[in-house]
Amino acid sequence: MPRQAQELKATAVGKLTEPGLHFVGGVPGLALQVKGPARSWVLRLVVGAARRDMGLGPYPEVALDKARDKARLAREQVRQGVDPIAQAQAQRSHQRQALQPVAAAVTFEHCAQAYIGAHRKTWSPKHAQQWDNTLAQHAYPLIGEMPVDEVGLAQVLGVIEPIWHTTTETASRLRARIELVLDWATASKHRTGENPARWKGHLDKLLPEPGKLAPVAHHEAVPVGEVAEFMARLRHAEGTAARALEFLLLTAGRSDEIRGATWAEIGKTDWTVPAARMKAGKEHRVALSDAAQQLLAGLPTYLPTLGGDRLVFPAARGSALTENKLTDKALTKVMRELGQAVAVPHELRSTFRDWAGEETEYPRELAEMALAHKVGDKVEEAYRRGSGLKRRRALMQDWADFLS
Repeated sequence: MPRQAQELKATAVGKLTEPGLHFVGGVPGLALQVKGPARSWVLRLVVGAARRDMGLGPYPEVALDKARDKARLAREQVRQGVDPIAQAQAQRSHQRQALQPVAAAVTFEHCAQAYIGAHRKTWSPKHAQQWDNTLAQHAYPLIGEMPVDEVGLAQVLGVIEPIWHTTTETASRLRARIELVLDWATASKHRTGENPARWKGHLDKLLPEPGKLAPVAHHEAVPVGEVAEFMARLRHAEGTAARALEFLLLTAGRSDEIRGATWAEIGKTDWTVPAARMKAGKEHRVALSDAAQQLLAGLPTYLPTLGGDRLVFPAARGSALTENKLTDKALTKVMRELGQAVAVPHELRSTFRDWAGEETEYPRELAEMALAHKVGDKVEEAYRRGSGLKRRRALMQDWADFLS
């Protein structure tokens, strides 16, 4: 629910000079943001399940009554299922394009870079790098310099068909990314007509299904009945990689999240992973069990008071001035040394999920939230509003007790 504030008059708004957000009332969530000498209007909204801040223009160029009109319009759009922020961004993009000279045709690579730039902030660094790499390796050499409105079926097949049977998963992801770029180009008025990279009802008639060519081979998870014994062996293993793997098991986190964890993210009883390091691009709060807290307190790098960007689990090859992250292979090596020949660190999350579903009465949604998986909007909202973190704390403590 947006913050309800006392409705201020224009004279009172003009006197707001203290840095920060000042809610001015009249429309829920409308605030004047003060940053040094600059002042601007911000509207705090909930679009879907996410809280968003929408800029409404500088003050005093945009007067109080005008800002309230804009805020009311934006809230009405949200009620009608429209994202006003995305709509405003699209309008600005179209205005910029209208001012550009029409001389040079817009290339596929230009559209791809624009699409990536528009979405990069919502992606994890790893996902963004995968976009950059697959397009640079496979698409740009063939169609990068081609005017985007000339990219047709023959060109799309020329990119993906040579690798469709050999590296099917990469080819399938590449096709989907080309489709999104071409959709962006169509929405941006750089091309018209059907999307030649679409799968259903089009390329699925010309290419074999990826799943039939290369069925996804899942790594085996450590069985629930064996994980406590595995944890006992793990606790006797030495080295930073072993402690990182132990922390991964206790928190059910992803390898990259654990290996990139800094002391600034660690609280007394919680670990807050920033959105930039999360796969879904949303901040994730992990309830730390007693065992997880004890593990952290026993680390040579224990820096709860200094905080900062120091890694919790730095690689040994770093120095006092420069730290390096552990590699995922380092954690996998620990598992191999402990007798897990086919399991990988990521599959320990599956072990946690199996335990929560088979050995406990905790709701499915709670276990999914602990894994930072997306759950239904209404359920997610209810758990975040209510006892989600409190119940997840109990869940993670029970998991730690089971591992012991």
